[in-house]
Amino acid sequence: MSFNIAYAVEIDSALAVLRSETALHQPDVLCLQEMDFPGTERLAAALGLNYFYFPSGVHPKSDRDFGCAVLSPWPLSAPRKILLPHGARISGLRRAVTVATVQRGARRLRVYAVHLSSPAGLSGKDRREQVDSLIADAKRSPDPVVIAGDFNSEDIGDAFTAAGFVWPTRTLGPTTRAYGVGFRYDHVFAQRLHAVEGTPSAGVVTRNRDASDHYPIWVLLTPE
Repeated sequence: MSFNIAYAVEIDSALAVLRSETALHQPDVLCLQEMDFPGTERLAAALGLNYFYFPSGVHPKSDRDFGCAVLSPWPLSAPRKILLPHGARISGLRRAVTVATVQRGARRLRVYAVHLSSPAGLSGKDRREQVDSLIADAKRSPDPVVIAGDFNSEDIGDAFTAAGFVWPTRTLGPTTRAYGVGFRYDHVFAQRLHAVEGTPSAGVVTRNRDASDHYPIWVLLTPE
C-alpha cells in the first residue's frame, strides 16, 4: 500500500481510513509520503507496525521535517536513505528515498518509498535522472523489489516497464485531486513479482476522510 498524507497533518483521519476500509487492512508493506517523524511514529504505533523513516529535509511550507517511510508488521532491516539528484528550483530541497528490507519468514523484499519532485520543481530531464538513479539502485537488489509512492507523474511508469518492472497500478483511476481535476500520480512498480491472478490486484480508495489530497492505493503481488 501507498499513501501520501499531505504534510502529515491529518494523522487521525488517515488512521481512520486505514482502519475502516477493508481493502487497506493488515498490509504487508505500507509506504508513506510527506511524513514527519512524530506522525510516522504515531501512525506506526497505532497500527502496530515496524517502521523506518528518513527525511529529505525541512519543507518550507510546513517548517517541519518532510520525507518517506516504510512500515510493515514483519521485521525490517537494512535501512538506507537514497538522496536523489537535483534540488527543487525554488526551495532547493532534494528528495530522498527511504529503503528497507522486509523479512517475511524465509522471504525477503526490498522496498523503496518514493516521493519525486513535482514538474514545477524540476525539469523533465532532471526528473528522469531521478528515476534512472532509482532504477539503477533497485536493479542491484538480490531480492524482489517494490517501489511505491507519489511520482508526480501519470506516465512515469513507462521508464520502469522499459527497465523490466511490472506496473500493477497502471490502469487505476485518479489517485489525487487538485483544482477539481484528478491525476494518476501514485504508483507501485515491482521486480521479480507479479500481480495475483483471478482477483482484483490493485485499487484506489477514494473515501479518504479528507486526510490528504491523495488517496491510498493498494496492490496484491506474489513472487515469480
